[in-house]
Amino acid sequence: MKLKNILIVVEDIERSRKFYHDLFGLEMTADFDGNMILTEGLVLQEKKIWETLIGRPSVCGDSDAELYFEENNLDDFLDKLKAYPEPVRYLNPLMEHHWGQRVIRIYDPDGHVIEVGEAMDFVIKRFYEAGMSLEAIAQKTQFPVEQVAGICGCG
Repeated sequence: MKLKNILIVVEDIERSRKFYHDLFGLEMTADFDGNMILTEGLVLQEKKIWETLIGRPSVCGDSDAELYFEENNLDDFLDKLKAYPEPVRYLNPLMEHHWGQRVIRIYDPDGHVIEVGEAMDFVIKRFYEAGMSLEAIAQKTQFPVEQVAGICGCG
């Protein structure tokens, strides 16, 4: 078995397509009139179609899940968010988790939570380049020291 797509329900499919294209670079690969497939396996489906399929009303974006993207240049991404023509709602401004990964959480136009964080290999290399020992990096990131050494090119 193989997971193929993640479907999210949206009110305005064109608005959502533009949001995911402009901020995350996702391209449309198929448009089935109210059901749109984007690159990276994200499917947008209009709420009225979804409700017909499941036979009941639904609530878009109820903070019960999140889409996760990795971006190592979070400062450029923050600039992109500021320049976006519609206001972007933040769940969490830029923050650093106790394991050292910097992340930001926003909402898409329908209230779906999106997390954008640094890749952990990037975080580990950042710590190594800042002079942290392999053992200290392993303790902070909760990665095995052997894996940290491999990521840093020391193993």
